[in-house]
Amino acid sequence: MDQYDQAPAGHKKKRAYAQQAYDFGANAAGAPPMGGTPQPPPPMVPSYGSPAPVAPGYGSPAPQMGAPMGGTPDQLANQFGQMNMGGQPQVPPPQAPPMPAQSQFNQLFPSDLIGQPFNVAELDLPPPQINLPPNTSVTPSPYANCPPKFVRSTLNAVPTTHSLLKKSKLPFALVIQPYTSLHDAEDPVPVVPDQIISRCRRCRSYINPFATFLDHGHRWRCNMCNLTNDVPQAFDWDSVAQKSVDRWARPELNHAVVEFVAPQEYMVRPPQPLVFLFLFDVSYSAVTSGLLATAARCILESLDRIPNADRRTRLGFMAVDSGLHYFSIPRDGSESGDPKMLVVSDLDEPFLPTPEDLVVNLSECRQNIENFLEKLQSMFQDTQNGASAMGSAMRAGHKLISGTGGKMTILSASLPNIGYGKLEMREDKKILGTSKEGTLLQTANSFYKSFAVECSKVQVSIDMFLFSSQYQDVATLSNLPRYTGGQTYFYPGWNAARSEDAMKFAREFSDYLSAEIGLEAVLRVRATTGLRMSTFYGNFFNRSSDLCAFPAFPRDQSYVVEVAIDETITRPYVCMQTAVLHTTCNGERRIRVLTLALPTTESLAAVYASADQAAITAYFSHKAVERALGSGLEAARDAIQAKIIEIMQTYRKELAGGNMGGGGLQMPSNLRALPVLFLGLTKNVGLRKSAQIPSDLRSAALCLLSTLPLPLMLQYIYPKFYSLHDMPDNVGLPDPDSGEIVLPPPCNLSSERIVPYGLYLIDDGQTQFLWIGRDAVPALLLDVFGVEDKAQLKQGKTMMPVLESEFNDRVRAVIDKSKDHRAKGVGSIVAPPLYVVREDGEPSLKLWAQTLLVEDRADQGVSLQQWMGMLREKVSPDPPPLILSTWPD
Repeated sequence: MDQYDQAPAGHKKKRAYAQQAYDFGANAAGAPPMGGTPQPPPPMVPSYGSPAPVAPGYGSPAPQMGAPMGGTPDQLANQFGQMNMGGQPQVPPPQAPPMPAQSQFNQLFPSDLIGQPFNVAELDLPPPQINLPPNTSVTPSPYANCPPKFVRSTLNAVPTTHSLLKKSKLPFALVIQPYTSLHDAEDPVPVVPDQIISRCRRCRSYINPFATFLDHGHRWRCNMCNLTNDVPQAFDWDSVAQKSVDRWARPELNHAVVEFVAPQEYMVRPPQPLVFLFLFDVSYSAVTSGLLATAARCILESLDRIPNADRRTRLGFMAVDSGLHYFSIPRDGSESGDPKMLVVSDLDEPFLPTPEDLVVNLSECRQNIENFLEKLQSMFQDTQNGASAMGSAMRAGHKLISGTGGKMTILSASLPNIGYGKLEMREDKKILGTSKEGTLLQTANSFYKSFAVECSKVQVSIDMFLFSSQYQDVATLSNLPRYTGGQTYFYPGWNAARSEDAMKFAREFSDYLSAEIGLEAVLRVRATTGLRMSTFYGNFFNRSSDLCAFPAFPRDQSYVVEVAIDETITRPYVCMQTAVLHTTCNGERRIRVLTLALPTTESLAAVYASADQAAITAYFSHKAVERALGSGLEAARDAIQAKIIEIMQTYRKELAGGNMGGGGLQMPSNLRALPVLFLGLTKNVGLRKSAQIPSDLRSAALCLLSTLPLPLMLQYIYPKFYSLHDMPDNVGLPDPDSGEIVLPPPCNLSSERIVPYGLYLIDDGQTQFLWIGRDAVPALLLDVFGVEDKAQLKQGKTMMPVLESEFNDRVRAVIDKSKDHRAKGVGSIVAPPLYVVREDGEPSLKLWAQTLLVEDRADQGVSLQQWMGMLREKVSPDPPPLILSTWPD
């Protein structure tokens, strides 16, 4: 069989994989894809530039979001024209005469979810436009309002009263991601270096683009509380150059996101150095799995990546099994010789065996640190000790670095089974999937929460890297990062003997060590009078009603803050300002300020037309985790379902006139994806009804649902799904304009999109699956994997082979680009592992991949069609019953 189609002159030759599947596959012609309806046979000469056959009604362009029934492209352009597609600040339109009040808001366009099915492209639409009154900002800067990659509001038009917000049944909350990269150089923000910081005397807000100047520019009025303040004398003066400067060029009047270099009064002590204390588990399981050797080697090779511009960075090392092992590391060239190990066996009252050389300066002791890390594995290579006194080791570590604060990095492959915080084996497969499963997600020992709070008080943050192949009680251990601004990284069944495992951890740990975290940080959100920050979600300790404390401020997490409306708002717009006071890795005290302005409205239609489905999903993700940990998984799923029903009922009753128009199911066009995202949330591994999910896996997923930056959270809830065997010619190659690798158009997560001869990528941001259809032809396998026989393919966790094949290059480029967090505007250390899954191969792998197909029926979950049918029954029965949310307003 000739593998090539002859293309017209000047065009690339393309292999006709689908055509060969038609000829070669015994069941290819007319065989239904798994779980789907019978398909028409493929066209006679498809190439991998032509689309795969799709089920009727699918594969059409994305519904016209923003167009009413029978809407026009002009209306679509009008609604979305100014929206922020890539996270860049919006450019305001040219100044025009003020419009009538109603036309300042986004228009409400109804959409039928039944007649116009959800298209995955809708998830990539930008949030509804923020329509501020003309001349709201003091400068005409296009960067005056906060871009959505830093702060997103669930409502881009704010109700003027609490009663209107309550009537809407929509939440009012901010999704805040103060940092969008692991390193400042990747996404720099304007810096005000002169230490001239003008703040309101009453509410302590920072001057920003929405302040107004009075009295010939000598005074400014606060846009939060309306107080008039004096402008600092040095505001228009450059003290270095000794000359006046243009006030209107100052960053804080032109940029909504800005960083101030803080003067002395913002410090309670000299800036803290960056301190890492590594706690190595050296029990039998940690040594035999290769964790100790891999971690030591990774730190050794990453010493140059650890931030140390001010040469004050300090490192300390401890090891733990049934005893505590301290390591004394002398300065390079000193007479004290080589690093020494000091063992303390008292777990109840551990003491420091020496007052010095346990936490040492990286620059001054570099050679001896390298010597120590090279020898660490050999010190414990013959161990038979299976005990882990990690709780006692953490108390000793707290004592060691509490004077300065710092990061305690714990690498553990076993359950803490002796000493403080001793934990028992709680996993019981008989209660998985039952109402008692929630008990496994709760904390087993109060030591972990109380110890975390103690750590937070002395600026100690804890990160957990957990590697056990057995039960490790992630539910309990994750309390340590949760209250100290840290993160829980979970590597189930990890073993360094698998190169994929070793390389994933090494890459992630190296990126973790290189991140420019903030130290001794606090976060506060201030708002226009009448608004109040009521509830905070994320990993930190709530020190007072509105102050969140972070011993270390991470670069790869986001936070949700719920906003209450306490008074009627009479202004045409409101402002909310997030401030993060922190010490940089280089010992500089700084304040990062993010200011968001939103218009106000008395119209319920304007509230709904400006609701942001992605931010609403993030808010309810945090609420669902809180409910799951407090009341159980069933209660969390029920609350999610009740909430989407309540929102749809409210829209139907208040804004759609109660008329569903021919039995449809209506939502505003900007909220069309909300039912699908809520379904994805209930099917996520953290919340899904199943008797097959170990509690450690569930707990780790709940940690992600409450910390992931919004773009990664959406992908975790509704994964990316790409068809690779038929991708267009430009996919997998750099775009000529941007230089970025072009990705295929995403597909809906339904098995109806899968053809038997296809090759697909499913990526939830944490794991990637490469799905190979049962009738994949030898030519496709040869081009992608270098083998013609499926039986020779390695299934499971693997790495893509590098071949002398253009198609292999493009597939690898797509897989790598799909992992590109920077392109999504987020910082992340996660390097998702790749699993090769054959449709006719390992059943458990196939089932795992299929659980990511959110629109299918899998495990004990419903399909999207069943979900929509249930919503339609609940939302538009006759007469409609009132279904109340189980979350209080």
